[in-house]
Amino acid sequence: MGGWGMSASMKQTDSSQVDAIKDQSISRREFFKVAGIAGAVVSMGGSLGGLLAACGEDAETTTASATSATASATSTVSTGAEVGREIKLGFVTPLTGGIASFGIPDQYCADRASEAIGDGIVSGDGKRHPVSILVRDSQSDTSRAAQVTGDLITLDNCDIIVTASTPDTVCPVADQAEALGTPCISNDCPWQPYVSGRSGGDIAATFKWTYHTFWGLEDAQANYLDMWTQVPNNEKVAVLFSNDADGNAWDVGWKNLWSAVGLTAVEPGLFQIGTEDFSSQIAEFKKEGCELGLGVWIPPDFANFWKQAYQQGWKPKIMTVAKALLFPQSMEALGDIGTGLTTEVWWMPTHPFASLLLGETCQQFADEFTRRTNTQWTQPLLHFIIFDLAIDVLKRTTNIDDKEAILAAIKGTKLDTIGGHIDFTAPVEPAGPPWATGPRHIHENVYKTPQVGGQWRKGTTYPYELTICSNAAAPEIAVQDTVQPLE
Repeated sequence: MGGWGMSASMKQTDSSQVDAIKDQSISRREFFKVAGIAGAVVSMGGSLGGLLAACGEDAETTTASATSATASATSTVSTGAEVGREIKLGFVTPLTGGIASFGIPDQYCADRASEAIGDGIVSGDGKRHPVSILVRDSQSDTSRAAQVTGDLITLDNCDIIVTASTPDTVCPVADQAEALGTPCISNDCPWQPYVSGRSGGDIAATFKWTYHTFWGLEDAQANYLDMWTQVPNNEKVAVLFSNDADGNAWDVGWKNLWSAVGLTAVEPGLFQIGTEDFSSQIAEFKKEGCELGLGVWIPPDFANFWKQAYQQGWKPKIMTVAKALLFPQSMEALGDIGTGLTTEVWWMPTHPFASLLLGETCQQFADEFTRRTNTQWTQPLLHFIIFDLAIDVLKRTTNIDDKEAILAAIKGTKLDTIGGHIDFTAPVEPAGPPWATGPRHIHENVYKTPQVGGQWRKGTTYPYELTICSNAAAPEIAVQDTVQPLE
């Protein structure tokens, strides 16, 4: 079998009657108004490899300072330890712009980390160090992400950079940290674009300063294929990927898979971020009678696509949407026409993990988020994993003034986190397709976290809630139900 996936059998049935509703596409500004996401929308196209930005422009800053936080019960302070210098963590996140949905819980994550740190941490040098977390908004722009990273390193003298939220954030931040010789810990970017998007397509390339945790496209493929077998269909897949780092990686990853699993892909080509009219693509999907759908979108682009699909009378039996449907805000912007859509699930309150830094389970962490923000939990709460890891690394660093010592501590990481067990000391598995699914040390710089497949349904506690329907790539996480076809 070629490609990044695995085989699956498909059963063929007659196409279901296509329903149509009359609705209008929404502008991207209207999407953010409906979803409650602030900020201007910016383009995220273009290459990420080798991106370095000038380090002169002032950046909007939020500082979650452990020195001013009230010490909590989980404080790592050791009474009587000699006080050392302040440690700075630089956190780059998209708080505004086209992928701001990913950054919604990030200030909460930074605040919780600061509270847990309290008056400081005792590092491997035996000294108690106060810790500050400097938060920078990438504005969902790759160049901005690189620029503020450079500022955090060269102007603010941060000891470690942490980041999350798609290749459009992670890759330029990691590139800048690598170029400036600063340790960087990241999350929330499929590992293939994390590696190949930074190396001109070389999936075997390695890095010195940058380490990452997240799943791979092979995990998404396993879960998606499993979900598609749960509803009889004609094995024709409508495929629409965005022309950005995510979309390009997914496009390559699926190309050689279709024939191997007995599926026919209808691929009208990559679309540009910000596209508001998808009529031509929808017409092709209708003409070919596609009963399965697959794509990568940012939330406002998918909202336009799906509303137009309903208006123009195309509704597959299963529609699987990467990236855009991770968030309850996206579902609220769609309304009931989003019920039944499927997506990847990489973190839920019911996951059987806990943060040692906080002393909380996933459920407790999500409940506290809801209590403080009065909003529904969201998958990017997984981003707290970068603080679990960074603080553990600093506790084991023998000399915080030596970046090589920090790097050695990263390589020695073996820790239970809010996103599962991470072990960079485990043997590295061969970096070549087909890659094995599930958590593992898949690449020298990457340890995979689990991913499952889910379906959005009308909820009981909230208007829309996720139900886990496939654990093909992560059997340790329980399935809650089977996929139901779109009505």
